[in-house]
Amino acid sequence: MLARDNVMVEFDRVTLYGMRETIVRDVSFQLRRGEMGVLYGPSGGGKTTLLRLAHFDRRPDAGRVRVASFTSERITELILPEIRRRIGIVFQDYKLLPDRSAIENVALPLAIGGMSNRMVRKRAMELLQQVGLGAKRVAFPQTMSGGEQQRLGIARALAYDPHVLLADEPTGNLDRNTAREIMDLIRRINHRGTTVLLATHDLDLVRGYGYPCWHVDQGRVTASSPL
Repeated sequence: MLARDNVMVEFDRVTLYGMRETIVRDVSFQLRRGEMGVLYGPSGGGKTTLLRLAHFDRRPDAGRVRVASFTSERITELILPEIRRRIGIVFQDYKLLPDRSAIENVALPLAIGGMSNRMVRKRAMELLQQVGLGAKRVAFPQTMSGGEQQRLGIARALAYDPHVLLADEPTGNLDRNTAREIMDLIRRINHRGTTVLLATHDLDLVRGYGYPCWHVDQGRVTASSPL
């Protein structure tokens, strides 16, 4: 077993039931602090559900999920804001606010968290520059390319410098070259120390880096050789 303080994501015999079937079946795996792990498999196999469990959007019916210092059996409404700050998430379809500019999309979670207006704008601008969007700060999402929108989504997910970044098919809507650029950005974030759990159907984008990986299909998870 890994030392407990070296484990950042842990699923321990996790099961989740749906209305007519079992969605996740007795899933166990661990991801160490600072690693990037890959969930891969067919659409509908359960990858997104596992990320939702890791984000505590859903709770298991059996077993336990632990991410950073949070565990599924101890989640309350009171600590959800802290969870959202410490566990960032990136979506395939971006989920940006269309009526807010780039800097406003990044600033919103910071403002909700109670940061002063001056610090909100400073931090939001730092994040936009980090993902290569400093020049697009006043642009609206609908005027941006898919790759730019995904960069914006990543900047928003990094608002509070999370311990863990979850990425759900972050390249699924992008062309090949743009997908590689987004993966390079996620790798740089990981290299700075953020633990990353990535769901993808495209193994070519992550092959050759030695990432721990798990095959997900019909709610079951099987460990694979590092990619």
